[in-house]
Amino acid sequence: MENETLRKLPSVDSLLSHSSSTTIVAEYGRDRVVSAIRREIDSARRLLLKDKSAPIPGSEGEWIALASAKLAESARPKLMKVINCAGVVTHTNLGRSIISEEAARAAHNAAISNVNLEYDLAKGARGDRDDLVEGLICELTGAESATVVNNNAAAVLLALNTLAFGKEAIVSRGELIEIGGSFRLPDIMAKSGCVLREVGTTNRTHLYDYENAVSGNVAIILRAHTSNYRIIGFTTQPKDSELAEFARSKGLPFMVDLGSGAIADITRFGLPYEQTIGDTLRSGVDLVTVSGDKLLGGPQAGIIAGRRDLVTLIKKNHLKRALRCCKMTLAALEATLLLYLNPEKAARSIPTLRLLARSLDNVRATAEEAARIISRMFGQEAEVSVIADTCQAGSGAMPELDMPSYSVAIRHKKMSADGLAKWFRGRGIPVIGRVKDDLFRLDMRTVETLEWLEE
Repeated sequence: MENETLRKLPSVDSLLSHSSSTTIVAEYGRDRVVSAIRREIDSARRLLLKDKSAPIPGSEGEWIALASAKLAESARPKLMKVINCAGVVTHTNLGRSIISEEAARAAHNAAISNVNLEYDLAKGARGDRDDLVEGLICELTGAESATVVNNNAAAVLLALNTLAFGKEAIVSRGELIEIGGSFRLPDIMAKSGCVLREVGTTNRTHLYDYENAVSGNVAIILRAHTSNYRIIGFTTQPKDSELAEFARSKGLPFMVDLGSGAIADITRFGLPYEQTIGDTLRSGVDLVTVSGDKLLGGPQAGIIAGRRDLVTLIKKNHLKRALRCCKMTLAALEATLLLYLNPEKAARSIPTLRLLARSLDNVRATAEEAARIISRMFGQEAEVSVIADTCQAGSGAMPELDMPSYSVAIRHKKMSADGLAKWFRGRGIPVIGRVKDDLFRLDMRTVETLEWLEE
């Protein structure tokens, strides 16, 4: 009986010879198709051995269709487009900044072409990939020199490893930050090979705390910009200019990890002031590190800018090769920096700036149109409304700023708020919203078009 039951199963060769196999073999390759067919046959065999009446495909075409569906699912990219309605403009988990069309084209062209990544066209000899962006960074910030690595944590790691390996770096206790994924500044400092020397207290650090900490083993003074939180109330800390003057008097470099620091004055775009790289350097700071994919609105990168002699030492560190950027990143960064030469064009072209500065009336109009579409989708099964809401800049930028926004609020008769969140995440183009006050919300500040709702 067992053998008779298993005779229902086709052979791998018979399925491969079926006419519809030709298409999937061309798409996925013979080896993968053979493996997929074998898995389906083995799965059906196990079912039949448990229950001889278990349903299995009835024709060879159905077997091929089943294998094809499984192959298509396995070939589906894990990294996919999502719609950010989470109420955070530069959402770390969703890839932070969306780069401009100019930056995307530059990265695409670099990806599909040979480029002069490390080739001096004028001299016909080996060049330096930093030359692609260093001049622009210096022009936009006033830095004497600059270099770029793959993110800001790498920038801090490389700078400290170069300038303070085996020696002490002074940091205020209130600046010992932890960023996303439980990465902590003290741990990064330890990996760099320097020794953390804490000064002051969580809320108050004075200039004399730094003075008392300076010894023969101190190599650098580091300030970490608290870009994802603020300590308010009974607080004090020296100004950058005061620490810079003190560091100079002791012959020590003074470095600021500015994190999300902007490269341009964003108040001209109607946004609150955020300390810029240029402002920081003009206060007397020797080195500044920032992220490329936060308020700058470019690709993931870590920019180190400041004194030429210090940057030169950093460039010579062999660790830099392990942390360097690829040609696509440099192409996108260069295109982004070029936009900043014309700030008005940057405000129009760089999505991060455009979304942060977007008018509230425009956000509300998008929310109202989205609500109409979603109401048609759910019919009588859900209550859909537009509500006033707040949005965050995200990625540690402007933590005190609750930007006014509008959200589409959905209350379903059969699904909970969490169930709605899961339903939207399961769409062909996943939509990421948020649940607050037991209400599912789709924040519209980060949405400029609605074609994804119709798909």
